[in-house]
Amino acid sequence: MRVKIQFETKLPVVFKEEENYVIACCPILDVISQGDDKEKAKKNLSEALFLFFITCYEKGTLDEVMKDCGFTFSPDVHVDEDDPEQELLEVKIPFVSPEYNNSECHV
Repeated sequence: MRVKIQFETKLPVVFKEEENYVIACCPILDVISQGDDKEKAKKNLSEALFLFFITCYEKGTLDEVMKDCGFTFSPDVHVDEDDPEQELLEVKIPFVSPEYNNSECHV
């Protein structure tokens, strides 16, 4: 039996308008994308972040990369959702566990 686990996070995003396009940046992960307008840039960044997380997970480097980006476990984190310089972008990343048998759980 396989189990689908969905990881969800909200990440800060900063937008910069250029002449013919908009740049969307997630500075805490150093992931950048662009689009013809803000919505397209946001959509492209969301896809880039999705691929970033999936690639790190598949390579077995997600924990290391997150630590390198300065992430630590903290059960009590406050994000200033009113910061006019940034938005929060919700990214959903589905993971599928290897097949397992519930009766074999030893916890």
